[in-house]
Amino acid sequence: MARLRLTEKADKEIDKLDRSVKGAMWDFMRKFRQDPTNPGLRFKQLKGDSRLYSARVTDDYRALLLHVKDDEYMLVTVRHRGESYDNLERFAYQINQVTGGIDFYDMASLVGTVKPAAPVGPPPLFAGYPESQLIELGVGRPLLSTIGKILTEEQLLEFTACVPQLTADVLFALHDGASVEEVMERVTAPISAEEPVDPTDYAAAAARPASLVTTDDETLQAILQGGFERWQVYLHPAQRRVVERSYSGPARVSGGPGTGKTIVALHRVKWLVERLPADSSGKDVLLTTFNKNLAADLRQRLLLLGGPELLDRVDVINIDRLATQVVNEAQPGTRLPLMNDDKAIELWREMLLELGETRWDADFLNDEWSQVVLGHAITTRQEYFRARRVGRGRQLNRAQRAAIWELAEQFTKRLDEANLWTFRRVAAHAARLEQQLAATREPRYRHIVVDEAQDLSSAHWMLLRAMVSRGANDLFLAGDTHQRIYDNYVSLGSLGIEIRGRSSRLTLTYRSTHEILTTASRILGTESWDDMDDGTDTLDGYRSVLRGPQPEFRAYSSWQSELDGILHQVREWTGGDTSIAVSVPTRKQVEQVESYLSDHDVPAGSIGPDGPRRPDGVHVGTLQRFKGLEYQRMILAGITDAAVPGQRAAADPARQHRELVRARSLLFVAATRARDALVISWHGQPSRFLPAVP
Repeated sequence: MARLRLTEKADKEIDKLDRSVKGAMWDFMRKFRQDPTNPGLRFKQLKGDSRLYSARVTDDYRALLLHVKDDEYMLVTVRHRGESYDNLERFAYQINQVTGGIDFYDMASLVGTVKPAAPVGPPPLFAGYPESQLIELGVGRPLLSTIGKILTEEQLLEFTACVPQLTADVLFALHDGASVEEVMERVTAPISAEEPVDPTDYAAAAARPASLVTTDDETLQAILQGGFERWQVYLHPAQRRVVERSYSGPARVSGGPGTGKTIVALHRVKWLVERLPADSSGKDVLLTTFNKNLAADLRQRLLLLGGPELLDRVDVINIDRLATQVVNEAQPGTRLPLMNDDKAIELWREMLLELGETRWDADFLNDEWSQVVLGHAITTRQEYFRARRVGRGRQLNRAQRAAIWELAEQFTKRLDEANLWTFRRVAAHAARLEQQLAATREPRYRHIVVDEAQDLSSAHWMLLRAMVSRGANDLFLAGDTHQRIYDNYVSLGSLGIEIRGRSSRLTLTYRSTHEILTTASRILGTESWDDMDDGTDTLDGYRSVLRGPQPEFRAYSSWQSELDGILHQVREWTGGDTSIAVSVPTRKQVEQVESYLSDHDVPAGSIGPDGPRRPDGVHVGTLQRFKGLEYQRMILAGITDAAVPGQRAAADPARQHRELVRARSLLFVAATRARDALVISWHGQPSRFLPAVP
């Protein structure tokens, strides 16, 4: 029996082959594993003492394999038989001295990507970087001469499509203006081998994350049959290092949109389940998030990743539903009639009017009650006096806190009498109940993984902290505060969740093009973003190796003309398997866009609380509804200053600033849902957040 590994590069090449060749690949792999010497495979060494071998897939196609050790091989590419035997010098391979993984090169594919420089003209793009410096950053040595001739971004794009991922990452980062030191820190160091690299030990190299291979029969078959998402198999080395590390306590991974935080969270769950004690049973791992739509998506993805056996060991549930379950378990038969924040503010106004209270407005008091009192599950005035008011801005002295506490007590009493609850109130109650239970029984879970961690409130974190024992790999968080679209500011350290020294950051996006990413990042402006632990977060080094057209900005004279523009653009884009979406600020605009497209024979469906109402056609939703979704092409319409950020009046300057920051995040999230093309339009005054508006 031989062992055969499939590299990600070969997987991508196979995916582009005719269906008949794909079908033959599975038969080839089966036969090769059973007996490589099978005469029908025509297995042979290609170069004297080289590690490169070929084997027959069909009459016209050959698999090229790299010998790792003994009876173990890596399938590195599939080529037409003419390409497999002619000009064998075109193929090169090496163990990368930085990552320790195996790099494979087809030098002939680089011919034509770089043209000879003119006698007079601009210097090559990377003329200022010595070869030794590029090698230290992880660039493949066989590529250096070609890199030294790259003159334009177009040539760079063609070149990087044919080279190993790290080389592409390094060159793009340098081209985007990062210093050598920054590239080393953000790009190279996170995927560098942790041990000394032996340039001759191919067995060790094949086992390292940088080689990006898979060997599982079931996985290989699913890949070859098509429709198998690569995220289920291949992780970027930086992602794998985060997934497979054992932490001494709570850990966090951050990163901009599309960097794979959710993928990391899913693989982390699988990694944790695979290491549960043999005698354990039941749901020992919790996977939670704020949004119930995302929770449903996580459940489906986890099923794809590990099957029913994995899902049987994991609770996948959104955090508010989890809190409700805790309350219902402790108080069977309890009804929790829920109201939203608008209703709560209305009740605050009524109470303040009755009391003749004018020192604070209803908005401020509702925020203070929700974010501080409920957010920290506070039950006494002394606890409120000591509470940290993270993100609240406005300072309060002891006398002011005492007065606010009295108002909060009266407000809570009114809610009790009417049996009215908000989601935050349920979460605070659940946190108190779980803390009491934790003192008398074993914790509910061995491990907890949280996706979109920036959306959870302090009460949510207190609930989760009480559900798992403190110790190795207890809590794992994935999130990005630049994407915070709810008013939840926390200090994890003050809640007993110490992540310092156990934080990682992903910087490579797999979703949006460089052009879309640049535009979206400029929407964030110069605001400072917290890291959920009394520090600041940044998108420095956030990059994409994908390239595409520049986002378009379009001004219209009226909403009606903007609707006409949406229709025209959608018709221009429609065709093939293209996914298209339109995002607008208000529900009324959602109805208008959906109706207008449908009336003009363009299938369209809105995105509701449970996701898109129809799988096909153009999806239309508010900016908030696109959290967790992605489309090839997107239109952000109606992005006026009156709508984003809007003209909300706030007596409290701190609250007003938070609203502006949240509006920036909302627009940033919507813009980064686009993969290939983005159009942003408005009528009247454009949003102040839009960059480079003509």
